[in-house]
Amino acid sequence: MTEANDAAPIGLIAGGGQFPLLFAEAARARGRKVVAIAHVNETAAQLEELADVTVWVKLGQLGKIISFFHREKVREAVFAGTITKTRIFHDILPDFKGLTLWGKIDRRQDDAILRAVAASLEEEGIRVLASTCYLDHLFFPQGVLTRRKPSAEQMDDIRFGWAVAREVGRLDIGQCVVVRGRSVLAVEAIEGTDATIRRGGTLAGSGAVVVKLKKPNQDFRFDLPATGVTTIETLAEVKGAVLAVEAGQSLMFDRAAMVAAADRAGLVVVGLSENGQGELTY
Repeated sequence: MTEANDAAPIGLIAGGGQFPLLFAEAARARGRKVVAIAHVNETAAQLEELADVTVWVKLGQLGKIISFFHREKVREAVFAGTITKTRIFHDILPDFKGLTLWGKIDRRQDDAILRAVAASLEEEGIRVLASTCYLDHLFFPQGVLTRRKPSAEQMDDIRFGWAVAREVGRLDIGQCVVVRGRSVLAVEAIEGTDATIRRGGTLAGSGAVVVKLKKPNQDFRFDLPATGVTTIETLAEVKGAVLAVEAGQSLMFDRAAMVAAADRAGLVVVGLSENGQGELTY
């Protein structure tokens, strides 16, 4: 993983959620000037208070981003936060550079789009770093985090869901599946994790098992799987049973609050790893 240059300003291409806010705080704590790109209708306005300088853009305004970074002498940048994926069908206002890049992307899925944008930035002399470069403590830990542990039947569902999620990720479709009784109830696509949990959990009736993994060729510069309190609230809403996440390969926000909410709802939250033989351990 490429080391950051702590003496230079760092660019932050921010989506929604708390991740961009946490990154801005962490980077400034390291003495870095934070030059932020905020997305209209996605990024929290609070980012303006945490960053040194901020400009607001519409989705697709790549030329504006590059010009702003050049003006602020940014040579390193990170992507942090979520973009509502359905916005690619509306609420998008690409500039000439963004439109040109869009026309060159043949597979308009997460990794393909983000890799293309990152490549454009690097062609302009702006190195894209891992989004976790100052936030390693947010990685999802290994082990059972809740009072409840997964039952033998639930572990069977986790193993089954794990294999399915790996294939879904390999195809760059999504990072999450919902299963019960070794049947697939929902696969994450463009709608995101919470909508997937609602759909699969409703079909399950109760007892749904949610498995969330990184993609096999995950680029740690962007789009890492993430879970938080909202994930737990959504799972509880549909009377689900288990949230199983790949340890050390995804982000966990508000750990204490997330675990407390899971315990109140009687859920299992567990971080697992896969060894060379394909066996899961926690």
